[in-house]
Amino acid sequence: MATIWYILIALMLAAYVVLDGFDFGAGILHLLVARNDKERRTVLGAIGPVWDGNEVWLIASGGVIVFAFPRAYAAGFSGFYLPLMMVLWLLILRGLSIEFRSKEDHPLWRSLWDGLFFASSALMAVVLGAALGNLIRGVPIDKSGYFSGPLFTNFLPGPNPGVLDWYTVLAGLLTLAILAQHGALYLIWKTTGEVQRRCKVFAMRFWPVMLGLGAVATFATMKIQPMIFANINHRPWVWPLLLLVPVCLAWMIVSLRRGAELPAFLASAGYIVLLLASTAAGAYPFILISTVDPKLSVTVHNGASGAGGLETGLIWWSFALILAVAYFINMFRSFRGKVDVDAGGYGH
Repeated sequence: MATIWYILIALMLAAYVVLDGFDFGAGILHLLVARNDKERRTVLGAIGPVWDGNEVWLIASGGVIVFAFPRAYAAGFSGFYLPLMMVLWLLILRGLSIEFRSKEDHPLWRSLWDGLFFASSALMAVVLGAALGNLIRGVPIDKSGYFSGPLFTNFLPGPNPGVLDWYTVLAGLLTLAILAQHGALYLIWKTTGEVQRRCKVFAMRFWPVMLGLGAVATFATMKIQPMIFANINHRPWVWPLLLLVPVCLAWMIVSLRRGAELPAFLASAGYIVLLLASTAAGAYPFILISTVDPKLSVTVHNGASGAGGLETGLIWWSFALILAVAYFINMFRSFRGKVDVDAGGYGH
């Protein structure tokens, strides 16, 4: 039962990265692909109806972790207290930027919120990637079952690393690149005119950068945490996930060149989900790997709630999932089609 919850949490976090990821990507790109006020309102109009709903998956994932793996929650949220506060403020600033930007017509007012929208989106992407990098690299959990550490030390991995080192920063930069590409493909799907044209140019030119960073990060992961690749090597059921990663990447590029907007975006979504699924499968059964002593790690088995509670929770979670999926289907159907700010749009 604990393994089922591990899979469910991984899928919920993957859904969050895919859905809120294109919001971050739009924020990262909007100063580049939108050159005037109307074009920037077009970018905001593309994500305006959905951005706050997409964040529900992050909140829900946190709640499920509390329920299913309380020990992992207690150790992780106390050890990552400062980064979590950074995440909170970045999410607040991003929401304020989206909602407050068009409250005043003054160019200085709008430029302020445009800058904050870009900065909060870019930093949030880096922080998410660095968080994943910490989970892969490991954290200094001691005999107490907890850990604490500075934001950074000498930027070198070791028994007592900071939250940021060269590996976690690399993971953050890779996430920044992937989400920027993901956001570009979403805007291609949802916009027209110059914004769409610039997004196409960016997406066609930027994918080699994303691919290069991915190759470097994969090699670095082999050096930092070879256990993940050893696990994958002994789990043949994971191999199809890895084989489908380049398939999605190729599908994305081919769709881009053919002008197939939605398939290109869906290929990017598949690429993200498969990367995260492969990583989770390779890390299993570890949730928090201890860099001090692997025996002190928090795993699916020693960090889970009781079996009875997990079984009851699965029933209620199933009902909640049905409601959530129905809501998102209705939301995306209601706001389907291209953004048209002249027709009223979302109000941004």
